[in-house]
Amino acid sequence: MLHHASFPSRDPEHAARVMAELWNGRALPFPIFPNSHIAIKGDDKGTAIEFYPAGQVLVPGEQGAQVEIRHAAAPSESHLAIGVDMSEAEVIAIGNREGWRTETHDRGPFHVIELWIDNLYMLEILTPEFQAEYLGFATIENFEKFFRPAADAA
Repeated sequence: MLHHASFPSRDPEHAARVMAELWNGRALPFPIFPNSHIAIKGDDKGTAIEFYPAGQVLVPGEQGAQVEIRHAAAPSESHLAIGVDMSEAEVIAIGNREGWRTETHDRGPFHVIELWIDNLYMLEILTPEFQAEYLGFATIENFEKFFRPAADAA
């Protein structure tokens, strides 16, 4: 179960507002880290995404201290798939309104909408239909069948 994650953003406040809109949730300042904001879905899982200024990375604190902030090059090599309760057209309209690259792609066994926050960080958005495709595929056995030919070729 994924409860929350963090992403880089050129404009963390704006990114959190748009993510909250996609979720029909709320966006708030995230005072734990400077200039950061959080989007909260408001579900029974505590689902949230923290947006940090691009290039701000977390590192272990000295001698058991809490996490520290340092700066590094962006963008990040990671991504996250997020379920939403809106249509493909609504998601694409939001991405287009923001000027963010937003495109539907076929990943083979399921579809996603690539929504690039600030054209920097990729979210794979799953509409209810795309969530059904993903959940119909996402078993260990299906992953093994899908990835086995690549593993055997390597």
